[in-house]
Amino acid sequence: MQLGLENKKQTVWAVALGVIAVLAMAYAIIPLLTGSSTPGSSAQAAAPTVTRTAPRPGAKPGKKPRVENLDPTLRLDLLASSEQTVYEGKGTNIFASRPDDVVIPTPSGRGVTDAQKEDQNKYILPTPPPAPPIPLRFYGFASRPGEPKKIFLKSVSGEDVFVAGEGEIVDRRYKVIRITPTSVEIQDMVFSGPPQNLPLTQG
Repeated sequence: MQLGLENKKQTVWAVALGVIAVLAMAYAIIPLLTGSSTPGSSAQAAAPTVTRTAPRPGAKPGKKPRVENLDPTLRLDLLASSEQTVYEGKGTNIFASRPDDVVIPTPSGRGVTDAQKEDQNKYILPTPPPAPPIPLRFYGFASRPGEPKKIFLKSVSGEDVFVAGEGEIVDRRYKVIRITPTSVEIQDMVFSGPPQNLPLTQG
């Protein structure tokens, strides 16, 4: 009875090993027949790809094209070499829109901009209009000898007559500044300006 059981176990193991062997052979042969990549090539596909870029139009012919590596590993040697890179320019100012051979003349003196002219014009006061002529006539003296000088002033219309001395205001507007034997200086208090001189008239 034991011989029969051992034969059955051996038979089962033999069948199992045979099935495994068939599957292994099929796994190895089927990719070759279908043209798919081998496990080694699949491992290469899993590795990061390296793409080569076309050389730039202005690149020097002796230099190799730059290779873009997608490997995320930090390369300290590349960082150190990039820090030592020195810019080698040709002295051209990329921010200037004029050619280098244009010579800008040096100003001989200090210039004034339009903004400064406008600021200067802000502080220039407009010329006030001339004061109208004073509508009074000086036609005589009203003081006696030894008294402060007083004069007679008559309106141009001839309706009003005023007696005033130096420093007094006539008709609530005109101030007598100075009295001389032949004229009188009167200041118009409404319009700013120099005093007006009224000559002595008769009648």
